[in-house]
Amino acid sequence: MTRHTTRLRELIAAPEILVAPGVYDGTGARLAQSLGFRAIYLSGFQTSASLLGRPDVGYLTLTQMVARVAAFAEAVDLPLIADADTGYGNPLNVRRAVREYEAAGAAAMHLEDQTFPKRCGHMPGRDVIAAEDMVQKIRAAVDARRDPDFMIIARTDARTTLGLDEALERGARYHEAGADLLFIESPETEAEMRRVCDTFRGVVPVLSNQIEGGRTPLVNVRGLQEMGYALVLFSVGAAFAAAKGLHDYLRTLATRGETGPAVENMITFDAFNHLIGLDEHAALEERYRSR
Repeated sequence: MTRHTTRLRELIAAPEILVAPGVYDGTGARLAQSLGFRAIYLSGFQTSASLLGRPDVGYLTLTQMVARVAAFAEAVDLPLIADADTGYGNPLNVRRAVREYEAAGAAAMHLEDQTFPKRCGHMPGRDVIAAEDMVQKIRAAVDARRDPDFMIIARTDARTTLGLDEALERGARYHEAGADLLFIESPETEAEMRRVCDTFRGVVPVLSNQIEGGRTPLVNVRGLQEMGYALVLFSVGAAFAAAKGLHDYLRTLATRGETGPAVENMITFDAFNHLIGLDEHAALEERYRSR
């Protein structure tokens, strides 16, 4: 069986753009798998919101993210791309993070060049460390991986504070340091997105981060492929959609004292149990039942 790390590299190298929806719990991971997605993404934004009820401003720890990675790796048979924020410290901390993410079952992780505490890449108030400091983090990450197919994705947030030229220069340096894929965060126009792709075309693959309501234009998958992106993350939309659905359900309960009117917008009890693997569990119970 092909390892998830190897499979992810193959998918990113393929002519067709890879779409990785962001999911934040086991139910979402199983939904993505059931709908035919070939990879999934775990973002710090969604994890901080769902696990802690806090914004993506540096609250999450390495231990918390690794636990979520391990749970997803157990729940589904898909390559998982995981957010590792700034690497949780200096290059030595980055080494540990790589080992932990890899052992937990991630197929790739991305590191960003923000100062700590970091922020979501589409929020104001971000600053970046010196490019040379990030280069050393990437070198440490590459050296630390045990599986050569485990992908190190380098993200730069320099566009917002220092401009696109600086972001592209950093991307080139990060690739030279060993990054397998580049994540130029928050370009603000389609022209900038095309420039990102044109700059690195044939050199190193690049990804697009699509956030509904964020700084980057929303472009459909076909358009992103035509630009030249190899991978697109729809990183936080699932949390927005789920929050709206939960809000509507709870509002119905709070205002009407019943949930019946909300049933038509819900998955059924049986369908939900099937989604989370009750059928598989029942089959295993039968297999190991005492005779």
